[in-house]
Amino acid sequence: MYIFDSHIDTLSRLMEVDQTLTDNQGHVDLAKLRKNGKGAQFFAAFVSPTFYHGKALHNTLEMLDLFWQWMEEYPEYLAFAGSGADIVQILNSGKMACLLAIEGGEALEGKLPNLRMFYRLGVRLLTLTWNHRNDLASGALEGNEGGGLSLFGQAVVDEMNKLGMLVDVSHLNEPGFWDVIRVSKSPVIASHSNARALCDHPRNLTDEQVRAVADKGGVIGVNFCPAFLAKNRRATIHEVVQQIEYLVKVGGIECVGIGSDFDGINQTPLGLEHYGKTAEIGAILGERGYSESDVAKIMGGNLLRLCQTVLD
Repeated sequence: MYIFDSHIDTLSRLMEVDQTLTDNQGHVDLAKLRKNGKGAQFFAAFVSPTFYHGKALHNTLEMLDLFWQWMEEYPEYLAFAGSGADIVQILNSGKMACLLAIEGGEALEGKLPNLRMFYRLGVRLLTLTWNHRNDLASGALEGNEGGGLSLFGQAVVDEMNKLGMLVDVSHLNEPGFWDVIRVSKSPVIASHSNARALCDHPRNLTDEQVRAVADKGGVIGVNFCPAFLAKNRRATIHEVVQQIEYLVKVGGIECVGIGSDFDGINQTPLGLEHYGKTAEIGAILGERGYSESDVAKIMGGNLLRLCQTVLD
């Protein structure tokens, strides 16, 4: 079994602190990446609101540069993957397959050529918004009154479909979500979202949204943020497993994955204090009666299938 996590924020964290991938004091470092053996990981370049006005593109390019520095510094452990075929080849080599994502359409600064440039620089996933309104759509904290996809947002989704990029609906408000479901010709991803039925938070998905992602052939990466797992924020690994089981019940075994949000959350569930403990989820699922093949799908196989479908 390998682990494929659809969202961590280690790039943006290490842009802000005087630490490196080998000595990161957050949730993810090189040793923890290697602990679980071969695997795959989306590294998200998170666009902080600090850079929204005039510096989003520049800040994102700095994070992409840091990613490529890692590929040069640790070639015996890490390798860039731009397609599903790349992921398979890297997994077979025993290395970590590293994929690039951008969290926040502010990075485009209103220009489709910037999207194409990011693709050429290795980006294969774009989370359209963070929590607020931007040129593309409205984030979850804007509420339904924030409106859905703009005309530019629709053009971005169309271009991403043509390029072979994953459209990420995490952080979108509901009107934006349903616009993406309507506009996108390809399966979509909710890279780090949970089920609202278990925890009523605007960042989580309703049952109807879960089924829509599943019906389109997409995947939902379960988020480890305690606020999205339990109202009192006293979450444990068992709440994460509960989310997985509920999403399987609503959307089917093919639609569920891991999207930890490590290094982007201030707290973690008890039992999932850092990246190296992610494999414990698979062990618990096995104890609860899930077959080896179903555990493998949840822990990474579904995300690989999605990448093979969209990126290839």
